[in-house]
Parts: sequence; C-alpha cells; structure tokens
Amino acid sequence: MEIKEMAIAGAFRIIPDQYRDRRGCFFEAFRIEELTRAIGFPFQVRQGNVSVSRRATIRGVHGTGADSGEAKLISCTRGAVLDVVVDLRVGSPTFGAFDATPLTEESGDLVFLVPGLGHAYQALAEDTRINYLCAEQFVPGSQIDVNPLDPELPLPWTLDEEPIISDKDRAAPGLREAAASGILPHYTGPF
Repeated sequence: MEIKEMAIAGAFRIIPDQYRDRRGCFFEAFRIEELTRAIGFPFQVRQGNVSVSRRATIRGVHGTGADSGEAKLISCTRGAVLDVVVDLRVGSPTFGAFDATPLTEESGDLVFLVPGLGHAYQALAEDTRINYLCAEQFVPGSQIDVNPLDPELPLPWTLDEEPIISDKDRAAPGLREAAASGILPHYTGPF
C-alpha cells in the first residue's frame, strides 16, 4: 500500500496493493500502523457512516473545527465519485485550496483527512456508496458548511446536468463569507 500526502497538508491518498485472480480481487484497505506512521498520530474509529447517492449528486463542502478530533477515512464501495478535500483552515498556507481524487469501487483508493479540512464529492454513477470511518462521534451543531458551487471556490465538478444538492448545502455561505463570519477553523500547524 502507498500513502501519499495530497496538496493540502493533513490530507492523504491511500492506494492499496490489489491481488487479482480468477475469483476476483483482494486488498487491504489500510493498516493502522502504516496510517499512523504517515499521519503522525493514531487513528481510532469511533463512528462509521454510509452515504448512498444518485448520479450527479454533490454533497458538501462539510467540515468541523480543527479541534473537533473528527478525522475521517473515506472510501467508495460502490459506484464512483470525484472526492474533493478543501482547506477551510483560516491562516493555513493552502487556505481555500483543494485537491481532487477519483474514488471507485474498483480502485479501492481511500482519502484520509484531519479535522479542519472540508470534504465534498460528486457521485459519478447511480447508487454510489461512500463509507466514512470517523475518529469521533458526530456532535449535532458542530458541522461547518460551505457552498459547493461557490464561484470563488471553483471546485472541479463535472456539470453535464443540473446537480442534485441539498437545500442546506445550496444555502451555505461561500468560502469568503464563511471566513468573514468566523465559523471556519483556524490553522494551528501542519495538521
């Protein structure tokens, strides 16, 4: 398995080694020792989430405060998505920057992100399933939302048709407005 830091400090792409034969495929999604070595702290799962989406659905940009402890490990177990990590940490050298990764059930690739980073994705296939392993249980009211269609945050969506977006995400502030309102986390170091 290969673990590579993405363009945003605190975001990692995990590329598993796959073993294929006539039966199909086997791979280790991740090993906690290797992940801990790459990210610099232990990742302990406290909650697992599943999201199922129709093609053309965009979910996010969602995040939590940098001190929330809500690190996430994200995988696509059915279908395909364009997964996007956005640096929401005010004062970060990469504030407002993003990095995108295609995640598919075939690749088995995963994305890990530390608290303070935003996450969004676009479902590229019908009935797409995303799994989230979270280091903390969700606390209602702790989520930070930024509009995924903010023109000042040109995320690389493929918009061949009108995207399916929740009312909450559509009404979320743009990145600049969210920063000015004080809802975004502050950068306190590499992670």
